[in-house]
Amino acid sequence: MRAWFRQWLQHREIRIAEPMFSEEQCRELTELITLLDRSSSLDRSPSEAPEEDTRSLAEAATSLWRAQRKLTQAGRSAENRQTGRYLRTCAEALAAAGLVVQEHDGTAFNAGRALDVLVYQDDPGVTEETIVETVRPSVYYHDQQIQRGEVIVARPTADQSTKVGEGYA
Repeated sequence: MRAWFRQWLQHREIRIAEPMFSEEQCRELTELITLLDRSSSLDRSPSEAPEEDTRSLAEAATSLWRAQRKLTQAGRSAENRQTGRYLRTCAEALAAAGLVVQEHDGTAFNAGRALDVLVYQDDPGVTEETIVETVRPSVYYHDQQIQRGEVIVARPTADQSTKVGEGYA
């Protein structure tokens, strides 16, 4: 009704005539609208987000993570503390939206984890394979991994592993 009234507010020369559809055309249009409503992208769950969108989210989360690490290494000046608060607030907002960044430094490593190992380093100071550095964090969006973490793993030297193994024999 409202659209019809708006047409009458216009000059006669520029009014748009109401479309005339046959009964069959009206049924076809109704069916098409119903099909569009069912397959609407608005009904998509967050886990079905397009790959390009999740890639951009992963890049943004990784950049935020790197900025936080650089700031932590830079020191404790007043300016750095304020910038740190801004970055922390941004990370909390992303986490509330379902984007989680996971750092792996210091955790035990096993081959079944969804991580890419860039380098294995022999280290006599460790007794088991341990992640010593996260090069790129794992990123999850609504509990679905959208970026695999990249890590450097320290492993016990051959001498250390035989000494540990001898105690179990």
